[in-house]
Amino acid sequence: MRVEDAAAIRELPLFRDVAQDAFARLLAAGFLQRFPPGVVLIRESDRADFLHVVVEGAAELFAGTAGRETTIELVRPVGLFILAAVLNDQVYLQSARTLERSLILMLPAENVRATMEADPAFMRAVVMKLADDYRRTIRDLKNLKLRNGAERLANWLIRAEFEQGGNGTMEISVEKRTLAARLGMTPENLSRAFATLTEYGVRTKGARVEFTDRSALVAYAKPDPLVDLPD
Repeated sequence: MRVEDAAAIRELPLFRDVAQDAFARLLAAGFLQRFPPGVVLIRESDRADFLHVVVEGAAELFAGTAGRETTIELVRPVGLFILAAVLNDQVYLQSARTLERSLILMLPAENVRATMEADPAFMRAVVMKLADDYRRTIRDLKNLKLRNGAERLANWLIRAEFEQGGNGTMEISVEKRTLAARLGMTPENLSRAFATLTEYGVRTKGARVEFTDRSALVAYAKPDPLVDLPD
């Protein structure tokens, strides 16, 4: 593993305070592998054998039932999935696939559990990570239940534009069908939501989005720090 990759993983809140020897053993038991886009890394209902860390690229967490499929979350560097299943030694409730060429670190589940039992700092970090995940889930539920599709899209665009520099333009880095699923919409509803937002200064050309009237868009979206901002 490259020194810079190990350093990036070390900076994750989950691993930041782990004793150096415990962290070294955990990495030594892992597998660092590069995958092309579209590779399914885990499948829901399979036993959780690994904790996955996205070092480069991106992964989509998704789930399906009765012939329907939806996107649950997008994981980018340096992010991980799925901690709860690993700790409980249970099956995955979601599947995951690469969205682009990705470098993934796979840490054996049994080693993760052993490190948690042996290292108090790691156990504290695990508790905090699970608490953060719970709060993110509540924010997602509030977003889905309290807003219509155009409002969800407007708030997603505002945050994405801010993360890309806040200069009034942004690029949608995933396919629009994936974005639609992440926002709880069909592709057709996403198109209608974009059409609605033209009234509030949103202009699109392919994956490029331009804000021509930010104040109007913000007034329509009504961003809420208890929904849209991380803790």
